[in-house]
Amino acid sequence: MRFSTLLIPLLSVMFLFQGCSEESTDEGIVSTAEFTLMDTQGKNYIVEKQGTNFTLEGGSDKVVLFDIFATWCPPCQAEVKHLGNLQKKYGEDLIIMGITIEEDKSNAELEAFREKYKGGEYLISNKADNQELARAIASTIGVGQQFPIPLMVLYKNGTYVTHYAGATQEEIIDHDIAQALGK
Repeated sequence: MRFSTLLIPLLSVMFLFQGCSEESTDEGIVSTAEFTLMDTQGKNYIVEKQGTNFTLEGGSDKVVLFDIFATWCPPCQAEVKHLGNLQKKYGEDLIIMGITIEEDKSNAELEAFREKYKGGEYLISNKADNQELARAIASTIGVGQQFPIPLMVLYKNGTYVTHYAGATQEEIIDHDIAQALGK
């Protein structure tokens, strides 16, 4: 009886420390997904999710700003001009991808929206994957599924830099883009 009384606690302690070992033979599970976006001109873009990182195809060494918005949202309407200004200022170093959360907008309506609010030339995606990508980004940065819009999320080489929920001054976004680019 005395032997089993000592053996059980000893084995429990061994299993406890074995489970806490830093050595591991497997790399762990990383959440991955691929989203296909299509801009209003019909060009496809692939966004790959690796863990908490989102990489836009062709976005290597660039800052990518995902702007999750709706055309009926007043702060979203106000940001259009600022996003156009930033795209013009940073040119090839910045890719702004507007991601509408509305399912019933035509490409012509989205183009008219950008023109009405003087948005310049940044990309707007209009595809079914928009909803899934928006939810994945929101979930990854911790704002939940009922997130505020506009929701802008900044990445450099697929790695999260920062995000903005709601109306945000152009100067703040400009500063963060410059910092991410090392300028």
